[in-house]
Amino acid sequence: MSHKRPTSTPLISLNSSNVPRALTCALLCGVLIASCSRPRQEESSASEAPVPSASVSYGDKTVLSFDLSSGAPESTDAGGLFGIPPSRTYVGLISALKDALDTEDVGSVYVNLGGGSLDWARAEELGRLFEELREGGKPVVCHAHAFGNSLSLFVARACDRVWLSPAGDVETVGLAGQVVFLKGVLDKLGVQADFLHMGKYKSFAEQFTREEPSPEARESLTVVLGSIRATWIDSVKKQRPGAEGALEDGPWSADQAKQKKLIDEIGYESDALKDAKQRGTADKVRVVFGPKSGGGGGGNGLAALIRSISGANRRASGADRIAVVPAVGGIAMTSGGFGGGIAASSLTKTLRRVAKDDSVKAVVLRIDSPGGSALASDLLWHELMEVRAKKPLIASVGSMAASGGYYMACAANEIFAERTSIVGSIGVVGGKFTFNDALASQGINAVTIPASPEPSAKARAAFMSPLEPWDDATRERMRQLMEGTYQLFLKRVADGRGLKVSDVEPNAQGRIWSGAQGKDKRLVDTLGGLRDAIERAKELAKLEGDVPLTVEGGADGLFDILGGNDNATSEQLLTAAERAIAERESWLGKVTEPMLPHAQAFAPVLSGEHTLATLPYALILR
Repeated sequence: MSHKRPTSTPLISLNSSNVPRALTCALLCGVLIASCSRPRQEESSASEAPVPSASVSYGDKTVLSFDLSSGAPESTDAGGLFGIPPSRTYVGLISALKDALDTEDVGSVYVNLGGGSLDWARAEELGRLFEELREGGKPVVCHAHAFGNSLSLFVARACDRVWLSPAGDVETVGLAGQVVFLKGVLDKLGVQADFLHMGKYKSFAEQFTREEPSPEARESLTVVLGSIRATWIDSVKKQRPGAEGALEDGPWSADQAKQKKLIDEIGYESDALKDAKQRGTADKVRVVFGPKSGGGGGGNGLAALIRSISGANRRASGADRIAVVPAVGGIAMTSGGFGGGIAASSLTKTLRRVAKDDSVKAVVLRIDSPGGSALASDLLWHELMEVRAKKPLIASVGSMAASGGYYMACAANEIFAERTSIVGSIGVVGGKFTFNDALASQGINAVTIPASPEPSAKARAAFMSPLEPWDDATRERMRQLMEGTYQLFLKRVADGRGLKVSDVEPNAQGRIWSGAQGKDKRLVDTLGGLRDAIERAKELAKLEGDVPLTVEGGADGLFDILGGNDNATSEQLLTAAERAIAERESWLGKVTEPMLPHAQAFAPVLSGEHTLATLPYALILR
């Protein structure tokens, strides 16, 4: 399958709700960190990088500045209550890069990375896009305070010259998996984890029921990490010959990193910007992406502003456009989970709206999800198939589309993923925790009294009770339920992908794959990023020239919190806003940001669901 190189400049706008409702539940989950690199605190430049003295003149061209130190969220929800403007999203970044390619007065490009990071998939795509600027005759100068594994892939491909702060370091330390097993502590507490899984690689329950990974779990993770490692080393070797030997032996000081060819220069942001001016014969600097690039909203009065931000004022249908629908985080039925995630209730509204909107000629579903509720995943698969029946639907995988995330992706006409994306994990897991022994150790006795005199009545009536363990008959009934869900999952993948179930099953069993492996297994159609997916959607929709983009969807907003009351007063809106902020902050502080999608994916079990389609463990690739 082929797709055309981008030929148009998308325009972006917002049609979204931006306030997620908060959850009130707790997390019991093991952690896998697929990196031995220390996580970095993202840093944001408070202002544009320093500009040399006005007495110095380099030329009449312009330096385009991209500030990636604060990242580029997929969704407008990422900015909290009021969200962020679409121009600050990843879609906005892709558009800004296309604009830069077509702007004639640009002499060079300056990229401020700060101390931030990029996931592997976006490091791949952005590396290619900045490389296009280099190939178009626009030197790209990058500066970082520090960087690690995935950013080393980005700078190798994206940057003509890489600057590092004098006190900074380069943490290229290689990839490894660390899985935390909780069986020992659960045994000490008297907590029983009773879980079943469909698919021999679906190892979610192992963190609660074993003290080390099964051979199947070890094999699955090792093969995927090996594929990502090969992509990383080969890419750096091609762009910076000689540097590949330092990629797994850090961390390196600034001086050592320069000796190892991981960077080119040591200095501050002002030094790197001066370098960009000189190389681009440019005096002017224009910030086109980042906190100082603008892109705010407006309105008449506070109530009007909040209504606009919350999504109450829907933009009327206009010119033909492509809708980008972010689906980020764990999947649940409602938006009551650990700071957001993918709520079937909210995303369904968005999908039905874009399906009915005649001005939306194609939809790109941008997925970054480890999965979650099997029920919600299947309901969203149905809604996505309804969209697909009316207009082209392309799935673009970010960091991962695993389990329930892949359940959604397979509804698309075509799936795009980077080589380092995670896909697959086609399987289901289900079960519960029981605390009767833990309570008994403290002198607390729980007694179940069934209404029926039948011998099996007690175990059946307490099916999902945390105070009564399963008997063999109930466990078998649970196994049958899960087998049915697993077979449904296989059928959904087969139907969406145009395959036979017998074609899907060998690559299922709960096993995860890299994007490169997924393409070989027919789980992915094309290796590429969001811009490639947008261009393919444009091609399938038979659109030509400049095509506007809209960032659609988001979690339930103030408008929804107020019950759809478009006539709400400013006081009512502010009260709802204050309540949303308080609820959100009460939970966001309890789960670190990288763990949020996995907490969201696990949350349905805590709210009463018994079957999950989720990644076997919290997989974070840095």
